[in-house]
Amino acid sequence: MTIPRVVVTQRFFDDETTAYLRANGCEVDIAESSKVEGDGHLTHDQLVGILSGADAWIVGHARVTRELLEALPELKIVARRGVGYERVDVEAARALGRVVTIAAGGNDASVADHALGLMLAVGRRLRETQMNMVAGNWTILISSDLYRKTVGLIGLGRIGRNVVQRLKGFEARILVSARTVDEAYAEANGITYVDVETLLRDSDYVSLHAPLSATTRNLINKDTLALMKPTAVLINTARGGLVEDRDLLEALKGGTIAGAGLDVFLSETDPGYRSVSDELVALPNVVASPHSAASSVEGLARTNMVAAQCVIVVLNGRDPPSGCVVADGRGRASR
Repeated sequence: MTIPRVVVTQRFFDDETTAYLRANGCEVDIAESSKVEGDGHLTHDQLVGILSGADAWIVGHARVTRELLEALPELKIVARRGVGYERVDVEAARALGRVVTIAAGGNDASVADHALGLMLAVGRRLRETQMNMVAGNWTILISSDLYRKTVGLIGLGRIGRNVVQRLKGFEARILVSARTVDEAYAEANGITYVDVETLLRDSDYVSLHAPLSATTRNLINKDTLALMKPTAVLINTARGGLVEDRDLLEALKGGTIAGAGLDVFLSETDPGYRSVSDELVALPNVVASPHSAASSVEGLARTNMVAAQCVIVVLNGRDPPSGCVVADGRGRASR
């Protein structure tokens, strides 16, 4: 009986999850390149070389194209160690009979913690204060509380709901703009659904938790930033494409809003924006991180395990949890 081969190309794959895969009868191959850089830089030919003969692939940020899938006929499942899948050709995977999964629920708590951390860091001007202290200036900068402030959440998926739970401890007034309205959830958690314009006008902190789509791309732009309070703070731990970064840079430099906490940038997918990202990161009223909100030890371990569990059930001919399935082409003829 052939032992199924699972290839991991993402960094920070823990020993416990590796042991789980092996205990379930798999050979585990952790790509050497993933130990240093991850897989986002790997070319088509490099990926084919690494993945040739693999039954399952636990992937980070590599592009999963039709061409790649066609070159890997034995590959049954592509399991994202994360929740975004915009780099995966989902339609091609489905047409070619493959399964694509995400690690739903694995990093929700980690990203929510990070969002709250950015709110606190920007509002309390921690970066500015430390920069001044390093320069020998210990003057106290007056900052702002999160306590009892109005926080607007754009999007209310798993991460957004985790943020709601954390904001309750700050006695925040929580406004939400989302595609669907859950009145029972709103009543149980003390949130108020509003339209985007009202949320932007009324919020002291605006935190983005929406997926990137044709309707949400550049949702935060010159016009929508102009609706916000000059004392407001923008938080983005979702996707860089939700914000037009050039407009945000001008808003922060010109005082349209007070500050921003950014974990994602347009330059991640559009290198032409790299200079804009560099300028944003250099501003004293910006606290930034390199798309690392999900990258706590605990969050990575959880997402590793969810991805591995999806691999095992698919290799055994069963169905992954519905919230993890992006595409399931089993039973469909390749074309």
